[in-house]
Amino acid sequence: MATKDISEPEFVDIIDNNNIVILDFWAEWCGPCKAYGPVYERVSEEFPDVVFAKINTEVEPELGRMFNIRSIPTTVAFKEQVGVFMQPGALPEDALRDLVVMLKDLDMDEVRQEMKSKKNESGE
Repeated sequence: MATKDISEPEFVDIIDNNNIVILDFWAEWCGPCKAYGPVYERVSEEFPDVVFAKINTEVEPELGRMFNIRSIPTTVAFKEQVGVFMQPGALPEDALRDLVVMLKDLDMDEVRQEMKSKKNESGE
């Protein structure tokens, strides 16, 4: 599956209805974003079962604020509706590929249990 430009109205639907979603926050004027775009696109072609979405921070500033995006590009990943990865800066192609493999192997039962334990420790 090639990359998909998404907007705020469809954001929740994309996260809720896909197992793995990787987001690229970018802007047209951003040099590193332009360099990262083809890498992101190439890796997306290798994993048709993963949604690779692009969010233009100039067009969708609310989504950028929601994620507290301070620099672009920033890569954010969700698995089973849980945010599990966020890193500013362009990822090298091999690192992006490794991220997808790691996401596929990630045991979400363990992640949810760890989240529950941390929540209990903080007294929430």
